[in-house]
Amino acid sequence: MVAPLSAWPWENLGVFKYLLYGPLAAKVLYSWIYEDSIKDLWCLHILVICALRGLIHQLWSSYSTTLFLTRNRRIKPEGVDFKQIDREWDWDNFLILHALLAYMACLIFPSLDDLPLWNPKGFITLLFLHVTVSEPLYYWAHRYFHEGYLFTHYHSLHHSSSVTHPYTAGHATFLEHLILCIVIGIPMAASIMMGYGSTSMVYGYVSAFDFLRCLGHSNVEVVPHEVFIKLPFLKYFLYTPTYHSLHHTEMGTNFCLFMPLFDAMGNTVNRNSWQLHKKISSDSAKNGRVPDFVFLAHGVDLTSSMHAPFVFRSFASVPFSTRIFLLPLLPVAFLVMLIMWAWSKTFLVSFYNLRGHLHQTWVVPRFGFQYFLPFAMEGINKRIEEAILRADRIGVKVISLAALNKNEALNGGGTLFVEKHPDLKVRVVHGNTLTAAVILNEIPKDVEEVFLTGATSKLGRAIALYLCRRRVRVLMLTLSTERFQKIQREAPADCQNYLVQVTKYQAAQNCKTWIVGKWITPRQQSWAPSGTHFHQFVVPPILAFRRDCTYGDLAAMRLPDDVKGLGSCEYTMERGVVHACHAGGVVHQLEGWTHHEVGAIDVDRIDIVWKAALKHGLRPVSSM
Repeated sequence: MVAPLSAWPWENLGVFKYLLYGPLAAKVLYSWIYEDSIKDLWCLHILVICALRGLIHQLWSSYSTTLFLTRNRRIKPEGVDFKQIDREWDWDNFLILHALLAYMACLIFPSLDDLPLWNPKGFITLLFLHVTVSEPLYYWAHRYFHEGYLFTHYHSLHHSSSVTHPYTAGHATFLEHLILCIVIGIPMAASIMMGYGSTSMVYGYVSAFDFLRCLGHSNVEVVPHEVFIKLPFLKYFLYTPTYHSLHHTEMGTNFCLFMPLFDAMGNTVNRNSWQLHKKISSDSAKNGRVPDFVFLAHGVDLTSSMHAPFVFRSFASVPFSTRIFLLPLLPVAFLVMLIMWAWSKTFLVSFYNLRGHLHQTWVVPRFGFQYFLPFAMEGINKRIEEAILRADRIGVKVISLAALNKNEALNGGGTLFVEKHPDLKVRVVHGNTLTAAVILNEIPKDVEEVFLTGATSKLGRAIALYLCRRRVRVLMLTLSTERFQKIQREAPADCQNYLVQVTKYQAAQNCKTWIVGKWITPRQQSWAPSGTHFHQFVVPPILAFRRDCTYGDLAAMRLPDDVKGLGSCEYTMERGVVHACHAGGVVHQLEGWTHHEVGAIDVDRIDIVWKAALKHGLRPVSSM
């Protein structure tokens, strides 16, 4: 049985819960449209304050997940996984609760409309009441919530988040936020009733309250330890992220709201609080743990840039799709793209842990269209080269190149960097061997004929040579007889006849297995017979135009079940699924292979890499 006041009344409403702001918005709109002025001004204030509080949480979330700034200041090194993100999905429930309670207060006390904009006495009174009433009230309530029934049925939800995050601050039960509302409300209500209240006091107190709550849950130490050396007394009047993180690790200590003074008075200060804070703050200038594997990704388009975890965490935790509500942010994304083009270098965007190995994703600050601008290619190669050299310098074992970062026309599939720097210790991997293996293992064993576009590309060549060895007839679409014959000569003499050059899509009108390595239009797709399945390794994926045909996804593999700290999706991939070139680098690192994988694909290694991937627990998505 659910404990009383533990569940949120609107927890089953989904996004429709935001309609609860409707009465406030309706009053504001009615006054604005049909009356000379907004009479119920506090209805507008409540909506603005809620938006401001949401923005504070969002900005703290963005900061704490901006890993290229905070990676060496993180208190707990683990990542926030999908389970925690889902649990904290409705972190903003408390904003609705506080808005409704504030609206009720406005209805009961209409004199609130007469509050002045500023009154310095109000700030002094509020600060005094916060220290003497709110702080001890929260401290003792918090201690009681850590006991028996109250912890099991209420407060354990808040502590279910193993790695604190700004959204964790709002992740609690209905009863806890009712009490928190009282804690916030007493100083403001008392100051107002004494005649010292002001609009700026309400805005300032609520904003500061949320700012400090997010700071404590950020998992990033931002308070320099030197402050407490110069002003020792200050450590009792301001908690730090490390201080509160210890409460989540060792729950019998550090119960205070914002002031450790009350923990000192209650003898509940964690003895390691200041030493750990000093260590984390001091170590922030040092390099953190070196990753074993790096996947070097790139942007796809402007809308996909908003899929980064440090933009919207919830959006990044689900497969990418274009959302209408993000379109107004496109001008901002465009401006950021220009800034990155001018100044930005490769940066860390996400990480996860796999069997004791740290795997990171770095991003080249370039988008898909830029890779096809002739004047931009040199700069892109420079960014990739810098990333490889940096990885080599810090001791990364394997770096894998994403789709356009290993473009044949750009750098020969990574060959450029290996030849330019023959003494590299980091292994450079394009991952296409596993990409080919994924595509080939999706093709039914009884298929006798396939149609291949992009046939003379790196992947197309490997797929054609592999299939002809299996005695599968490959219709290779290419206008270049020279390139076709070069590939044909690589095949065993008794298999060369299985490679057939075709120059028109009409040649495949009776073939139901298409492997698409070059973008094809709906008109070109129309030549495929009904029931055709389109396998593909083209970026972006082709449009699913034919309803009488089926379309495969880009080559990908699911990471092993024991992956930890993974909380973002790789572009359009499902949770836990990564592009095959990413997975290829993972296999390279787990196997400890010491060779580079650049340039042309070694067809003889396709089966070797596939078996190694399965051995380490990576699974094809199609088998799920």
